[in-house]
Amino acid sequence: MENDERLATMFRAMGHPVRLGILRRLAQEPETCACDFTDVFHLAQPTISQHLKVLREAGLVTTKRRGTQICYSVVPDALDESRSVLGEIARVLALT
Repeated sequence: MENDERLATMFRAMGHPVRLGILRRLAQEPETCACDFTDVFHLAQPTISQHLKVLREAGLVTTKRRGTQICYSVVPDALDESRSVLGEIARVLALT
């Protein structure tokens, strides 16, 4: 059950269009600085920071400090786990 709660938190985090876009961008460009997302999504820095915080707390992204900047990357294991759950559901549906 604890695992289901963690997965639900990850799926909720991915359920916002901006956060999903951030994950897609990070998959293409790991170690992207938070400030780079303001231009991409046309949002203020505090809004981007809040979205990144949700992703980080859900275990979907990790941070690395580079001087005064904080850079973000996707946590591959987290995405593998969510993909696995969706695959299980798809297999059950295919059997019905």
